[in-house]
Amino acid sequence: MKNNSILMAGCLAFALAACEQKPHFTITGHITGAEDKTLYLEEAGITAVTPIDSVELDKEGTFTLTGLRPQYPEFYRLRVEGNIVNLAVDSTETIRVEADWGTMSTDYTVEGETNLKIKELAVKQIHLQSDINRVLREQSLAPYQKQDSVEAMVTRHKDDVKMNYVFKAPNTLYAYFALFQRVNGTMIFDPVGNADDVRCFAAVATSFDNLYPHSTRTTNLHNLAVKGMKNTRAPRRKEISLPSDKVSEAGLIDIALKDQNGRERRLTDLKGKVVLLDFTVYGAKESATRNMMLRELYDKYQKQGLEIYQIAFDDNEHFWKTSADNLPWICVRDAGGAYSNYLRLYNVARIPTYFLISRGNELKARQENIKDLETEVKKLL
Repeated sequence: MKNNSILMAGCLAFALAACEQKPHFTITGHITGAEDKTLYLEEAGITAVTPIDSVELDKEGTFTLTGLRPQYPEFYRLRVEGNIVNLAVDSTETIRVEADWGTMSTDYTVEGETNLKIKELAVKQIHLQSDINRVLREQSLAPYQKQDSVEAMVTRHKDDVKMNYVFKAPNTLYAYFALFQRVNGTMIFDPVGNADDVRCFAAVATSFDNLYPHSTRTTNLHNLAVKGMKNTRAPRRKEISLPSDKVSEAGLIDIALKDQNGRERRLTDLKGKVVLLDFTVYGAKESATRNMMLRELYDKYQKQGLEIYQIAFDDNEHFWKTSADNLPWICVRDAGGAYSNYLRLYNVARIPTYFLISRGNELKARQENIKDLETEVKKLL
């Protein structure tokens, strides 16, 4: 019995020693101005953010956090409440970060070219988001002026990132990081619907295929690039043309389609709410900007009874589901595309277009007859 106990103790000691010998990475430094707040180290995976380690900060803000070193380069982040520092970990054993909590997301110091470039990209994204928010809040601009301004800003940002990060060094972790940045929950670069953006994904995917052929991130990137090339190789219909007879302003034709979770959503079930019925294609160039403006309107008036019923006519169901998951309103898809019966019934001449429906399920107006969408929504509320 004594020998068995000695054997078990020996096995336990061996297991603990083996665990200690597994390679770790360490992130250390100071986060000042955050006394008694918790600093988290999180792995920013492809589909989820996973907590790795944490520490409660003292007055000096000194911290040391550790994690198992990944088999392939991976992305992590330091977070104190809503303030985030993005980091990449490859073969580096220790990364040092210095920051003040108040300006942690934009004004930190970090070691290594890769993480310095990631900082540059993160700051550019934060500034872009701030500029977009400013334009969307500007009451003196008409909706089409807001859309034009936002599209111009996004285009300038993408041109900068393409030239100075992606095509300049497609084999780097910061080039990969650049491709997956978002504004208002929507990816800045479109991996499946924009031919120019797809070329960026293809360039980085080719490099990663050579550098990290067995990495899960490489496989995901490669699949996105291939799907994007297939989608953009064939001619894409820019406009759906159908008879443009005037839609009746009284009564409502019901619509019953399934959302991204497979649940049937009927338009007439929304009686009692003011509904913006939106016909759109998520893969269209202007879709992301347009949804940003709808998001602003929705966030402002949703509690007062506004609902958005958005019908997508995208061919790519997976892309539609991925896009719809980031939106807070009702998102359905019509697989009929350009041949949809609902397009004919509503006399939709072009996409995108929208209609306004009163609380009593009456069709009140369509996009062509609306000068100020917010004003018309407020009237119906």
